[in-house]
Amino acid sequence: MKKLIECVPNFSEGKDMSIIKQITDQIETVEGVKLLDVDPGAATNRTVVTFVGTPDEVIEAAFLAVKKASQLIDMTKHKGEHPRMGATDVCPLVPISNISMEETVEYAHKLAKRIGDELEIPVYCYEKAAFTKERRNLAYCRSGEYEGLPEKLSKPEWKPDFGPAKFNARAGATAVGARDFLVAYNINLNTTSTRRANSIAYDIRERGRVKREGNPITGKIVRDEQGNQVYIPGSLKEVKGIGWFIEEYGIAQISLNLTNISVTPVHVAFEEACKKAQERGIRVTGSELVGLIPLKAITDAGKYFLRKQQRSVGVSEDELIKIAVKSLGLDDLKPFNPKEKIIEYMISEDHSKKLADMDLRSFANETASESPAPGGGSISAYVAALGVSLGTMVANLSSHKRGWDDRWEEFSDWAEKGQALKDELLLLVDEDTHAFNLIMDAFGMPKSSDNEKLLRTKAIQEASKYAMEIPFRVMQKSLESMEIMKAMALTGNPNSASDAGVGALCARTAVKGAFMNVKINAAGIDDHAFVTNLLEKGAAIEKMAEEKEREIVTIVEQKIKELAK
Repeated sequence: MKKLIECVPNFSEGKDMSIIKQITDQIETVEGVKLLDVDPGAATNRTVVTFVGTPDEVIEAAFLAVKKASQLIDMTKHKGEHPRMGATDVCPLVPISNISMEETVEYAHKLAKRIGDELEIPVYCYEKAAFTKERRNLAYCRSGEYEGLPEKLSKPEWKPDFGPAKFNARAGATAVGARDFLVAYNINLNTTSTRRANSIAYDIRERGRVKREGNPITGKIVRDEQGNQVYIPGSLKEVKGIGWFIEEYGIAQISLNLTNISVTPVHVAFEEACKKAQERGIRVTGSELVGLIPLKAITDAGKYFLRKQQRSVGVSEDELIKIAVKSLGLDDLKPFNPKEKIIEYMISEDHSKKLADMDLRSFANETASESPAPGGGSISAYVAALGVSLGTMVANLSSHKRGWDDRWEEFSDWAEKGQALKDELLLLVDEDTHAFNLIMDAFGMPKSSDNEKLLRTKAIQEASKYAMEIPFRVMQKSLESMEIMKAMALTGNPNSASDAGVGALCARTAVKGAFMNVKINAAGIDDHAFVTNLLEKGAAIEKMAEEKEREIVTIVEQKIKELAK
């Protein structure tokens, strides 16, 4: 697995797209890097760019982008709503996969040093890359903003971490950091008042607001023994925020940075904003995401709002996303395209034609063609997916049945389990064909030399084992799905009992069909212990599936008789 890091530089230009295009063109010149998102803001005069790739390549792309920005953006002429101190204001690195935060910090320091040495731009390292406790906070590093840099750089305590302690009038200064995944999230208000938006942001953000004596607005600021301002904490942890007016939309917004969405998820921030806004006579009209967001953050939001409605959360990923978008008002200001805003969708490199993505007719035609794949293993997985989909349907119908309102959560839990099994079985549809292709590739390897023969034999053995493991996994998941069908036959909507029965028949068929594939792929495998183990376990699963099928069919037939009375 490749190491992947994300880079999210913020450039102090949000109006002239020709400048932004020249900067992003530099990023796209680097092989191994994928540009994911370019999000300009006219009022903030700032563009957030997101790209991902292997570490060395990301560092190269980031450096080229910072260099081009320093050539094209003149900070002596810059004005915008967002705090800033340089042409490239911030450039954080985020570990995405197979890389630790410690390694990411090393890459951040490598990038910061290169910017300082080669471009002569003062660089402050923040968040996890900071060298001092104070500089972990980006707001502290950026204090005084661009206009305060000449005086700031003259003070020893503000010596940059990299680069000269000298004012670069054109490029300003840059903050380079390493941090966890941050969600930049703006909440729209039905007011034009920046002061009121700020008040709501202070209510919410972790830092809160300055404490004052008497009048909370005009009273004297309270200070501690060291002379530092005392703050009243806000209601949400791991949240930074301010309020501003966005001229292009004609509204005020609360601009939040959610620095740890496992502590404060997007939907929690949204709900808290709604609550605090209402207390001040203001209404939240929607929200917007700046940059990208993890898939789980969106699906968790969809589940949250469904649970509020006492509705089943056992629905498809697409449905959860749709509920989240509508509930959060993510399409309030402009269309929200999940394919362009969810990071997993953006970094997916698998553009191959998938069986599970075909329509029914195309899938049947592909199966009926002269190609040996998809074969019985893929079909078994697909039959199992259809079976558990039926069980899940009964669970969802039961959760909405009139008079069963107090049981919605019980059926929602079953439906959620069913959705998870369905999704895994659909993956196994394609994985079984992939396993077959691995065997064909192995047999096609060269065998001229003794070494090549050894490598070929090893590849055939490993591919054949994998071709046994995939249908065995189908057997396991199919048997597991029968628990859902049994529960729905017993306790679900009686009018849908036959659907649970058909689901059980599909699952049994899948188990027996997949076991045939386990057995046929065992031929030629030299590891007899491996083969014996899988065949014994497979036989046990087949027997249990047959027993479950008889049990469920008996229950269903009884339900049908009761309905006929």
